[in-house]
Amino acid sequence: MKIHPSAAILSLLCLSFGGFSQAENNEPVVEINNESFQCVQDMTPVRGFFVDNLLGNLEETLSVANSADGGSYPAGSVVQLVPSEIMVKRAPGVSPDTNDWEFFIMDTTTTASKILTRGFADVVNRFGGNCLSCHAKAEPKWDMVCESTHGCDPIPLTRDILTLLQKTDLRCEDMPPLSAEEQEKLAALQQMMQAQN
Repeated sequence: MKIHPSAAILSLLCLSFGGFSQAENNEPVVEINNESFQCVQDMTPVRGFFVDNLLGNLEETLSVANSADGGSYPAGSVVQLVPSEIMVKRAPGVSPDTNDWEFFIMDTTTTASKILTRGFADVVNRFGGNCLSCHAKAEPKWDMVCESTHGCDPIPLTRDILTLLQKTDLRCEDMPPLSAEEQEKLAALQQMMQAQN
């Protein structure tokens, strides 16, 4: 199978709806597998990142994401900056150390998503960074979601590079082709990533 050149870059960075069932305490339990995730561009954009809710509660997820005062995301919330890294809010009490967030590192092709790594405290991205270590630096009111003013360490990618990476999700249908300038930026990023490995 031929993989789009940007797939290698996306895999270096750390949703059709999945099914769910009821836990004993009547809290919905999200059952997450490779089919749970969709093109990042099909999610709802919020200030440069994307959100969704695997339990259908997008309105409450958006309310927290758009709040100037922060808040606690509801179970099923999905937060995604680039196609290869995803946060999903699990049922209350599942993982107190991560505020119930589970982290996923993905690989994507034109036909599928594949979960490479998932977990709570031990997920490490392709840069060698632990997801929890970064997100734990967010001020408590932001529920471990990082933005430039939330207390997290800055990531080493500019906004235009992040936007470019968001446009390279191989699962997205009808995505316009990258311009020559965008292709050059992507090639330069790929060279930089290869030099670091």
